[in-house]
Amino acid sequence: MRKWSLFVALFALTHSATAQDAASLRKDMIGQWELATTERSKTCVVTLKGDATPQGFKLELEPGCAKALPFSKDIAAWSVKGLDIVRLQDAAGQPVIDFTEVESGIFEGVRQGEGVYILQNLAAARSLAKSMDQMIGDWAMVRGSGQMICGLTLTNTDAGQDNFQVFLKPKCDPVIAAFAPTRWRLDHGQILLMSDKGETWQFEADDNAQWRLVPDSADPLLMVRQ
Repeated sequence: MRKWSLFVALFALTHSATAQDAASLRKDMIGQWELATTERSKTCVVTLKGDATPQGFKLELEPGCAKALPFSKDIAAWSVKGLDIVRLQDAAGQPVIDFTEVESGIFEGVRQGEGVYILQNLAAARSLAKSMDQMIGDWAMVRGSGQMICGLTLTNTDAGQDNFQVFLKPKCDPVIAAFAPTRWRLDHGQILLMSDKGETWQFEADDNAQWRLVPDSADPLLMVRQ
């Protein structure tokens, strides 16, 4: 009898924690979100609301959603399933796409035959887009002494997997030419340059509005806007 009471108590505790987690996630999701392809070439603003419907909760899609993301025309409501699945669903409650959180405030979902989509807080998504726009253009790689050793251009041309194309200018230092980056992206406040050989260089912003290769060295390498 005691074992059964313990089982019932544990079940009730687990059920309560599960319900609390789902309720907390549901509360956190209320607001405006950007639904987009991974490279953000196609985007749609979704407003998730706390008003209940027979199948879930209300939402609003901006007028251009159906054109940008055709599958969004089937989305009629949203809900939280299990502990951590945010579901955008049709009028019958069937999933159009399910999202799980991959990092704070960023959710990832897959549609069979179409690929991966991202659901991200709208303000954060627009901040990232603004930051990306500020990065596009001509840069110089400079040694700590001030000597320029390479010029490069960061573009907004899609290179797949959330990356964009980068082009080196002629007459680069042999070290940079050997690295030969072809892709770049912003990641957690860093500029990442990546080569086709799988090598990645990470640059962090310093206090002088320039970007420094990390880990640092006695002869630092900097990226400076032109």
